[in-house]
Amino acid sequence: MKILAAFLLLCAGAFGQNRPTTKPHTACGSENIQYEVKNEKREKPAKGEKSDGSNPGVAEAASERAEIFVIENLRASCLLCDTTTRIAMDGTWVGATKGNSYFSFPADAGEHHLCAELQSGAVTPETTSLAGFTADGGKTYYFRVRLTDMNNSAKGGVDWGVDFEPIDSDEGQFLISSYEMSSSHPKK
Repeated sequence: MKILAAFLLLCAGAFGQNRPTTKPHTACGSENIQYEVKNEKREKPAKGEKSDGSNPGVAEAASERAEIFVIENLRASCLLCDTTTRIAMDGTWVGATKGNSYFSFPADAGEHHLCAELQSGAVTPETTSLAGFTADGGKTYYFRVRLTDMNNSAKGGVDWGVDFEPIDSDEGQFLISSYEMSSSHPKK
């Protein structure tokens, strides 16, 4: 049994040396960039009043460019979460979200590759998620970032995971009308 264990460790070390040392995905930006994020609080309708149905931040995209909305949607069990998720397109960071929030940015028509990555901690398959899409000019696209507790416990010792997926416009507009808008800039 000891010989088998030693053989397996030796094999694991040999295979580990052949692993690439660079990021395997090019959708994400430099690991050195960190963001400061501020969420803009909006007034909610008073109890008994109805919303006017407007969705702040949702505008018609210019005909030659698409508008991309990224919405961070925390799980209900995450009451005191303070995570920052940065978003990149085609290898360049475009902004970040924090908590239940959203932001948007324009994209030229064509194929694009998005990256959602937790800003703190090690870059792993659990903390990074990718999504590819083809943008058409004049269209609006919505993507949801969901943070999940990989330990399934909201009691501390949380290991975060990131899920990143396209969502339809109805869900996207509903979440935008419910959440705060994020503004972000790289830390100095």
